[in-house]
Amino acid sequence: MQVLENFPLKDLNTFGVAANARYYAAFDSIASLNDILSKYPGLPLLILGGGSNVLLTKDFDGLVLKNDIRGIRKVSEDAEFVYVKAGAGENWHQFVLYTIEHGWGGLENLSLIPGCVGASPMQNIGAYGVEIKDLFEQLTAFHLNERSNYTFRAQACEFGYRESVFKRKYKGQFVIADVTFKLRKQPVLNTSYGAIASELKARGIEHPTIRDVSDVVISIRQSKLPDPKETGNAGSFFKNPSITIPQFDELKKKYPDMVAYLNPDGTMKLAAGWLIEQAGWKGYREGDAGVHARQALVLVNHGHATGAEIVALSEKVISSIKEKFGVELEREVNIV
Repeated sequence: MQVLENFPLKDLNTFGVAANARYYAAFDSIASLNDILSKYPGLPLLILGGGSNVLLTKDFDGLVLKNDIRGIRKVSEDAEFVYVKAGAGENWHQFVLYTIEHGWGGLENLSLIPGCVGASPMQNIGAYGVEIKDLFEQLTAFHLNERSNYTFRAQACEFGYRESVFKRKYKGQFVIADVTFKLRKQPVLNTSYGAIASELKARGIEHPTIRDVSDVVISIRQSKLPDPKETGNAGSFFKNPSITIPQFDELKKKYPDMVAYLNPDGTMKLAAGWLIEQAGWKGYREGDAGVHARQALVLVNHGHATGAEIVALSEKVISSIKEKFGVELEREVNIV
C-alpha cells in the first residue's frame, strides 16, 4: 500500500477535469482500506470507482481512495437463478460481458454503462427498461466510522430512480465492497424499450440472444453518446424529471411532441434530453464546456474545461428549462 501526495486526478474522472488530491491511495480489500484509514485518520474522504459519476470542481484537500476490489464468482444457484458476486472495483461493462459469456440473463440491457460495479447499486443504474434493483440480491459495505461490515438486501437499499440510501441517508458513511446479482439461467429478454426492437429487426434477428441484445444496446449507445476517452463526460448529467399528470396535460397542449412515460406512482417522467434540446442547448459550447451535439442530456469537456465551468453551464441549462417549461432539472452527477 502506497499513499501518494499531491496526486493528479485527471485520469481518474471521466470528465477529464484537472484536479489534485492532497493524498491518494488505492485499496484492493477491506483490510487494506482499514489499514490506510488507520494511518491517515480524520481526513476528508473521497471514494472513487470508475470516476464516471463525479465532477471535480477544485483540488481535494483530503484523502482520495480508489476502490480496486476485484473478483467475480458464482456463489450459489437454484433451478432458475445463479447468484454472482463481483468486487466493487470491477469494470461494469466488462462484468456485464462476463455474465453474457456464461449465458446468464438480466444485465444485457445495461451494457456499456461507464463506471464500476460498486456504483451500480449506489445509483440504481438503469437503461432500456432495466434497473439494478430488478437484479440485485445483496451487497457488502464497510462502515467508515465503525470499521465494520454490513450486508444490505434490496429493501434496506431503498432503491429509487437513480437513488439509494448510499446517495442520501448514508452518503459518505459506507464503502461498497462487493455486489451480488440474481441472474436467470433461462434469460427473459426485454426488448420493448427504446430502439432495441427496431434495431434487432433491421439486423434481421428474429430470435435474439442476450448477446444480440447487448450488441444492439452497445451500438445504440455508441451512436448517441460520446466516448469519455475521446471527449470528457459522465454520461447523463441530469435526471429525467417527473411531474403530475395535470402539469403534463398542460405542457402537452403547448408542446404536442413532448416525450414522457408514465411512472408506477402515477406521475409522468419527462425526457430531460428532449427538454434541453427544445430549449436550444444541443451542441452549445462555452469555451471547452458544452452540451453534446447528439445527446443534449450529456454535458461534455471539449479539452480544458474546469469543473466550475461545467457546473456554471449546468446552472444555465437548469434555469432555462425552469423558465421555459416550469420544470426543475436535478443533476445526476455528484459535484465535489
